[in-house]
Amino acid sequence: MPVESGSSASSRQAKQKRKSHSLSIRRTNSTEQERTGLQREMLEGQDSKLPLSLRSNLLDLFGQIEREFENLYIENIELRREIETLNDRLTAEGQTIDGGDLTKGALKAKASHSTSQLSQKLKTTYKASTSKIVSSFKATTSRAVCQLVKEYVGHRDGIWDLSVTRTQPVVLGTASADHSAMLWSIETGKCLLKYLGHAGSVNSIKFHPTEQMALTASGDQTAHIWRYTVQLPTPQPVADISQTPCDDDIDFSDKDEADGDGDGPNECPSIRVSSTTLRSHQGVVIAADWLVGGKQVVTASWDRAANLYDVETSELVHSLTGHDQELTHCCTHPTQRLVVTSSRDTTFRLWDFRDPSIHSVNVFQGHTDTVTSAVFTVGDNVVSGSDDRTVKVWDLKNMRSPIATIRTDSAVNRISVSVNQRIIALPHDNRQVRLFDMSGVRLARLPRSNRQGHRRMVCCSAWCEDNSSCNLFSCGFDRQAIGWNINIPALLQEK
Repeated sequence: MPVESGSSASSRQAKQKRKSHSLSIRRTNSTEQERTGLQREMLEGQDSKLPLSLRSNLLDLFGQIEREFENLYIENIELRREIETLNDRLTAEGQTIDGGDLTKGALKAKASHSTSQLSQKLKTTYKASTSKIVSSFKATTSRAVCQLVKEYVGHRDGIWDLSVTRTQPVVLGTASADHSAMLWSIETGKCLLKYLGHAGSVNSIKFHPTEQMALTASGDQTAHIWRYTVQLPTPQPVADISQTPCDDDIDFSDKDEADGDGDGPNECPSIRVSSTTLRSHQGVVIAADWLVGGKQVVTASWDRAANLYDVETSELVHSLTGHDQELTHCCTHPTQRLVVTSSRDTTFRLWDFRDPSIHSVNVFQGHTDTVTSAVFTVGDNVVSGSDDRTVKVWDLKNMRSPIATIRTDSAVNRISVSVNQRIIALPHDNRQVRLFDMSGVRLARLPRSNRQGHRRMVCCSAWCEDNSSCNLFSCGFDRQAIGWNINIPALLQEK
């Protein structure tokens, strides 16, 4: 008796199923018509506020929807049966050709390839999901708590830079485009002293490590060193800044000028003559800093050079050239004779003066836009910020590539790193200030609203480790500096 092949049998089964499927659809349609007629007769006997024609149309629509679902349901059942048939057929064919070594090897290779692809997809999905979970866990458990404590208002133009003294009494210094630098009481927010010796915008301010001396850089192509003596006022209770009313209809620039005309900054004493004037740049002096020990200073200028001066003689010791475009910042190491300069040429350079006979320089090309600042940490790290919206952490022992990269949504200005807690404060063009740890994990964003925070570009940030009420300061082009209290959880301090 002849035996049907597997393929002919399966094709005949498929035809029978399609035929039964079409018959079932016909039966469904016929029964649906009968059901619709019965339902219409029932509707005529029911009480309803809807007109009979509208009720009839609704019934027709619902009937069509029900038929579509029934058709899909039947097709789904038939497809499942076909899948089962195909699986049985594949199983039978696999058993038939199991004796062939070549075919068996090909099937094994194909199966192993599919398995490896599936395994790789599962691994990738697992890694992505777990990394997101870990990142969110870090961000939530290691978040810093930030509170606005004091506002320092009195400048008549934007504030480019600010710094905190390293000796007693601890005061805040600000450098402004209004051609002045001011010293402030951190506790009371009152101006203690005003320096008016520059003929241009004051772009930078830094304090001597051991003496009451300040170093300012200006758009008048000079850097000034001047001595100061201040007496701190009696501290007053700190007002809750969050309760201060904010009039949204008043232009903030007008508000600042009104505040500046009050009894505060205009009555503080002023200095108009510097102790030392450093000249030799042919362009705007954008930044300046003291080398360790305070006997030398370094200045950075738009003339593409950084100059090293002797403080006592005011003489130029070295001219550091090599940048292709204007310099934007300079910073010195807190314990070693190292200088880092940043530039609009997308690079920053590390200058080594530890050996008096050899002055080495290393060029680092880690950014794609202007490097706005590069600063040292107490350890062996350099942190650089750029207009390319990234901040990168580098290891001085191996600076071929950054050990951490922070990507943000706005250009980064003059950054600062906390000495004790190693936290990076990022001031942005978009009026935000964000905090990150050295591994690139975001800790917090300083609060900003109509009632508090900066209203324009934030230019600079500076940490203060010796003050309990304010340990972080920021300044911007809204003509004010702000003192913040940053509370770091114990979990973060243990890292």
